[in-house]
Amino acid sequence: MASSALQIIGFLLSLVGLAATISATFMVEWKKQWQVKSYKAYEGLWMTCSGNERTTCESHESVLKLPTEVQATRAVMMLSIFLSALAVMVSTLGMKCTRFMDGKAKSKSTVAMIGGIMFMVSGLLVVIITSWYVKMIVQKSNQSHRLQSFEFGKAVFVSLAGGLITVAGGAFLSCRRCSRSSSSESISSNQLISISHPKSNYV
Repeated sequence: MASSALQIIGFLLSLVGLAATISATFMVEWKKQWQVKSYKAYEGLWMTCSGNERTTCESHESVLKLPTEVQATRAVMMLSIFLSALAVMVSTLGMKCTRFMDGKAKSKSTVAMIGGIMFMVSGLLVVIITSWYVKMIVQKSNQSHRLQSFEFGKAVFVSLAGGLITVAGGAFLSCRRCSRSSSSESISSNQLISISHPKSNYV
């Protein structure tokens, strides 16, 4: 029962991390820029918004004209979402609370572990690419003019949180204790059956 609860907790954490990653990918506030005191500009992975009091947003027309950090971050974030979606399907097959592969306990625990590893890889991709994006923003801020200032926005924090939560959920799913507990439970139950029904040939 404890191992099944760990799997459910890990699966729910992974879903929360996936939702945070998806929302961060499509958020606009990845990078903030101030050119004048009243002029603000926000740059996202898919569009940019700028203006004084009222902001207008425009989607990125050409991928080739985008900065390198935007292109790389967009590609890795989409790869992470795709990998997490596959991990959801794999983990669903291997979790104890589902009825898939009921006759194959070892194979089912292995599938759950594979799904957890996929979640962990997906979360690590998000954390690595987001950290690299922050590093690029800091470098541009140091090289920019004094009238211009760059900062990272809310999407960066949401992305980092989503990646870390996904890694934590994948760690729960890929925990070896789940498969060991299932095997120990089956061994103990077999021992109880053999003790409760001893072989006797008394007449």
